[in-house]
Amino acid sequence: MLREISTLLAKDFRLEWRQRAALGGLLLYVGSTVFVCFLSFSLRGGTPPPPAWNALLWVILLFAAINAVAKGFMQESPGQRLYYYTLVRPQAVVLAKIIYNALLLTAVALLGLFLYTVFLGNPIQDLALFVANLLLGAIGFATTLTLVSGIAAKAGGNGATLMAILGFPLMVPMLLLLIKVSKNALDGLDRGVSQQSLLTLLALNMIVGATSYVLFPFLWRG
Repeated sequence: MLREISTLLAKDFRLEWRQRAALGGLLLYVGSTVFVCFLSFSLRGGTPPPPAWNALLWVILLFAAINAVAKGFMQESPGQRLYYYTLVRPQAVVLAKIIYNALLLTAVALLGLFLYTVFLGNPIQDLALFVANLLLGAIGFATTLTLVSGIAAKAGGNGATLMAILGFPLMVPMLLLLIKVSKNALDGLDRGVSQQSLLTLLALNMIVGATSYVLFPFLWRG
């Protein structure tokens, strides 16, 4: 299993490097969105208040995550998926996709936070808590959207639209927790206040990951 996962991860990294235009487009999206936010608030003569700063950051990261994960399964043809079916186990496929997307979204989230603080200031009072919450969010987005991407790819048609329709309702509870914890980090509240929310986020990530591991073989054979 570990050998299959490492092989699939290496394949995904090679494909991403060959299709650097897609990665460049994702980074351009994050950078240009942050810059537009900067221009909008600079016209008002200042930086956004912390609640708006927090909300805009998660909106940017959410749409960047959807754009990044959407191509995971949908860029592969049915013939390629059938070929993988003869070589590796479906559990290895979904775990490799989740790990790859988690690494990609973590890099995008950290870059987005860096650009965001450069252009729009840094009101974060508890940076360690904020970054930990950001990493949990990247992993949560990866686990949830990877399974949704697999369902959308199997359904055919306009997979991006189907992925958005299926993904947003699943992301709302996670987003509410992420925004709550990041707001606590912005305000510098005691970390004990955020402990329950962090544990809930961790539990959600584990539940979605386990669900993907159990259900993906049935989707893969469909």
